[in-house]
Amino acid sequence: MSRSLFHGRAGRRRRVAAIIIACFAVVSAVVASAFSPAGRQLFGSVATRVALGDRPINVLFIANNARDVKANDPLGLGSAAGQADAIVLVHFDPALHALYAITIPRDTLVAQPRWRNPVPKIKTLFFMGNQEKPKVGPQLLAKAVADLTGLPVDGYIVANFASFKTAVDLVGGLTVEVKKRIYDPHDARADFRPGIQHMDGTQALAFVRVRQNHAGNDYRIDDFQRMQAEVQVLGLLRDRVLDPKNAALVLPRFISSLKGDIATNFSQEQLVRLGIASSGAPVYQVPLGTIADAMSLGAAPIAGVNAEGRILGATYDVLDPDQIQARLAKFGSRSASTGLEKSLPAAIPVKLYGSAHMTLHFQHLGFSLVRRAGEATGANRVTYPARHPSWGWQIARALGTGSVDVEPGDVDVVVARE
Repeated sequence: MSRSLFHGRAGRRRRVAAIIIACFAVVSAVVASAFSPAGRQLFGSVATRVALGDRPINVLFIANNARDVKANDPLGLGSAAGQADAIVLVHFDPALHALYAITIPRDTLVAQPRWRNPVPKIKTLFFMGNQEKPKVGPQLLAKAVADLTGLPVDGYIVANFASFKTAVDLVGGLTVEVKKRIYDPHDARADFRPGIQHMDGTQALAFVRVRQNHAGNDYRIDDFQRMQAEVQVLGLLRDRVLDPKNAALVLPRFISSLKGDIATNFSQEQLVRLGIASSGAPVYQVPLGTIADAMSLGAAPIAGVNAEGRILGATYDVLDPDQIQARLAKFGSRSASTGLEKSLPAAIPVKLYGSAHMTLHFQHLGFSLVRRAGEATGANRVTYPARHPSWGWQIARALGTGSVDVEPGDVDVVVARE
């Protein structure tokens, strides 16, 4: 954390700064109740700059999914070899007094050339780093997130399942809107009826973990919908802790109670500053990737993907770095990388078994070498030349259906079966 806004000062100056921040929090309560939305935004921006300075800050939130681990062991591996269950890079913008929750799919395929990891998903870096002494899981994940997004990571906060439940219970629970029936008795152990309901820590954890809803509807059935729920609940938790009417009193107490239950490279004073700065700020989700990026990759050789240059078959999210950079440019991103090969659509030869409409869709996306070879087969499958795995990823993403089977084959062009 090299930015000047976090250069703490000892003794008298630190105490004075804390008093100023607390005063701004108290005055914020008056502003929140007495002025227009525009007035609240202006004052919130001023208060944020007092707490943080003028430059945006990026904070990485990590949820450790290790089981059978106590709240005071946030980096513990537990019985389920804890990995990063949720990865959210929160961009604090002092000028706008707004928070942008950049949600990163945990199954994102990223190059891990140092590791013999046959399923190189971004979430596994957290697990591998926490096997070392000292544990460096958060640092490894932060580096991967910085590379993927093209944004600096100024600090991290890690919580495991137990500490998340503790945090929710400390604020007296959360009132959550459940839009449709949720039933997941095996993985998340969730059973919720539609409607607004008050949840304790155990219930809130079950709600955010659902990605395989068995209730027979289209709600909470994939990782992308689960990331929306994570942002929803984190926003509610933030609102409870940072209610302008009592944030100056509740926030330091809340952070003090949880300081042994989270892993972070921020000091307690810095956490208080971040909390006060975010009080009352709107939260906007910025998802990286869509369902079209989710695909089932067959076992394949891929140069540089890991120490062995080969992956095992699994479901991955294969994100497009160019799309990421374009989406995050307004936050300062100038580049984005998964560490893997990229290809231009115009250079990819495609034999398509699909509709005339899909042919036009491919051409619109820039695949000028597409040739329609027959009608759609219903296979939802892509076969690519083994030396060009990125060709297969690009075509699977263009199909737009998600869960496309993508595998290498003895072919010279990409064969896509709609």
